[in-house]
Amino acid sequence: MARVKRGTTTHARHKKVLEQSKGFVGRSSTNYRIARERLEKSLQYAYRDRRVKKREFRGLWIQRINAAVREHGMNYSQFICGLKKAGIEMDRKVLAAIAYDDAATFAAIVQQVQAALV
Repeated sequence: MARVKRGTTTHARHKKVLEQSKGFVGRSSTNYRIARERLEKSLQYAYRDRRVKKREFRGLWIQRINAAVREHGMNYSQFICGLKKAGIEMDRKVLAAIAYDDAATFAAIVQQVQAALV
């Protein structure tokens, strides 16, 4: 039976890891063993943070809405309660975008909310 040399396969596997670890600091991008460990950890962070990103954006939207609503003499919880009573079904992402980009439209929404709360 003929001898099988595996240098090509090993080189390809190492090259794949080193290409993925490009941009890492120090030997983490050049040394295969360290690069593999660092890459595994980075993929764990990426998986975890795809979920964390959703939480962080929701928090940002709430902060933006709260800041915009306080200019009109309300707070966030009163505003959300008023939205439900007024029958306005907008999610926080859209409300935050309106508050950030278009103050006049957001002021009109706040007036509707205040009318519903009275």
